[in-house]
Amino acid sequence: MNAIPAKVAGVTEVIMVVPAPKGVLNPLVLAAAHLAQVDRVFTIGGAQAVAALAYGTETIPAVDKITGPGNKYVAAAKRAVFGQVGIDMIAGPSEVLVYAEGEAQDRADWLAMDLLSQAEHDRIAQAIFVTTSEAQLKEVELEIERALAELPKADIARDSLQNRGALILVKDRSEGMALINRIAPEHLELSVDNPDALLDDIRHAGAIFMGRHTPEAIGDYCAGPNHVLPTSGTARFSSPLGVYDFQKKSSIIYCSESGSKPLAETADILAQREDLEAHARSARYRYQ
Repeated sequence: MNAIPAKVAGVTEVIMVVPAPKGVLNPLVLAAAHLAQVDRVFTIGGAQAVAALAYGTETIPAVDKITGPGNKYVAAAKRAVFGQVGIDMIAGPSEVLVYAEGEAQDRADWLAMDLLSQAEHDRIAQAIFVTTSEAQLKEVELEIERALAELPKADIARDSLQNRGALILVKDRSEGMALINRIAPEHLELSVDNPDALLDDIRHAGAIFMGRHTPEAIGDYCAGPNHVLPTSGTARFSSPLGVYDFQKKSSIIYCSESGSKPLAETADILAQREDLEAHARSARYRYQ
């Protein structure tokens, strides 16, 4: 998610940090890093990894930009080092908003599991269900309880739902769309017959999953679009990670002798009004 757009953009060295629980690094992670042409890998994670990349250590070089998702500590660390290095966005903890309208094809067990697939990430992950159907809301609530009885990470998921989850009944589609835009979710599932009809009304969402056969879990692993996404309402002003996050621009200004004179006269006048005499003279020398 991070390495490939960086390589496409022409980044000359890509460094990856990855935690190694109990000192064991998952070989699949190394295989993925190799395929994505990551140049160096360091077994460190969390806020300390962000600090190491921002300031450098004896073994880990300082970088120019830090990208990628993480838990609340990683997100806080990225905020703290912004300015020392560039960052992509605040990405994490994870969140999903599932929207439905109680249509005949809806399955409450599917909707419940889509919510739980986010809730099991983290105790402060956020899973929100929004529907125009009171009957459907009750069905989904029952299915969540049934699923929690047998999920391996039920304790984490239950805490997440109790602390930050919500089941919300709206009066109609218009109110539902307004709520979605207010929340600006990282992941938005449109579990309706015709999701295309809703797109024009959605202004703020990181990734939009169209229709009931497009669960967010597919996006986590293999759907295609980049899955480093803005969280905590930052989809109001941020986009998914892309090649453009690894590019920057420089302004190029060139004046010929004749072209410089009218601009220099203007700059001279404005600089005098700001009492910046050196600015004024620098411009004046070009036309006198």
